[in-house]
Amino acid sequence: MLKKLFVPSDDPDLTSMALFVARLWLGLAMLFNHGLGKLAHFNDIVGAFPDPLGFGHDLTLGLVIFAELVGALLLVAGLCTRLVALVLVIDMFVAFLMVHKTELSGQGSGELAFLYLAGYVILVIAGGGLFSLDTVAFARRHGGSDSALDA
Repeated sequence: MLKKLFVPSDDPDLTSMALFVARLWLGLAMLFNHGLGKLAHFNDIVGAFPDPLGFGHDLTLGLVIFAELVGALLLVAGLCTRLVALVLVIDMFVAFLMVHKTELSGQGSGELAFLYLAGYVILVIAGGGLFSLDTVAFARRHGGSDSALDA
């Protein structure tokens, strides 16, 4: 029993379950803690919203809302996971680097953006796993492994 606790797993179902949990956790947290609030208060925050790339406050906030709302929903569903995670990587990279100036502590810390960034990078690398709409939509057409679908 203890051996299972310490020996690395090579079980693809457990890996896919971990990716599913990560997608849900990161996607729902982003959606409810960031995306919905920005959408609901768009007119109140647009003038003061950071514009680090010079696109204009309206467009920058719109792009961020798209990433944090639509991207988060797609991430939860596991649809186009790598692409959506890449969009969220860009969102969090800009927030961490240009808005929070890479500060990991103190006032205006970018620690949360940094942690989200790490999670999204993992999802870009690993994809959505077997328990995702990516598997349903793309696995059979491209000859990918779909053992979870056969169960």
